[in-house]
Amino acid sequence: MDLTSVMKNFVLHWGEMGTKWGVNRTVAQIHALLFISPKPLDAEEIAETLSVARSNVSNSLRELQGWGIVRIVHVLGDRRDHFESIKDVWELFRIILDERKKRECDPTLAVLKQLAAEAKKGGPKDAYAFQRLTELRDFFETMSDWYTQIRRLPTGAVVKFVKMGDRVRKLLGAAS
Repeated sequence: MDLTSVMKNFVLHWGEMGTKWGVNRTVAQIHALLFISPKPLDAEEIAETLSVARSNVSNSLRELQGWGIVRIVHVLGDRRDHFESIKDVWELFRIILDERKKRECDPTLAVLKQLAAEAKKGGPKDAYAFQRLTELRDFFETMSDWYTQIRRLPTGAVVKFVKMGDRVRKLLGAAS
């Protein structure tokens, strides 16, 4: 696949951003390529386009499939697997948030609950730690509950909610 200048710059930038988000650069670049490609691509084409090893492409595709943001599609007359990214940016964002919550927030909340319970039993020496851990645990629980509620909304409602911006602040009577 011949990348235009715009496509190339997007793939490079997404790879850079991936490293800042804790994602391997090649994984992020492959996702960017599949997101911006007008057609599904096979692994050989991905490897050739990005000048990366075929084995690296296979591992990266498995990771992207594990996240649920890339899927296998079949092309009529071609026995190879082809891959495409989810194109709906709202759904893509939701899936990524779901995965990050499951992989990062949920385990942290479980540890905070456990440590707060231990600190509560620890007596005066752990009183300050108990206070801090309880506050952090409560924050994680509140945000997790809020996310669960928002996640149940249809995409159109989420878009409207997000676009309300300052109107939400005014509705709540919050100062600037």
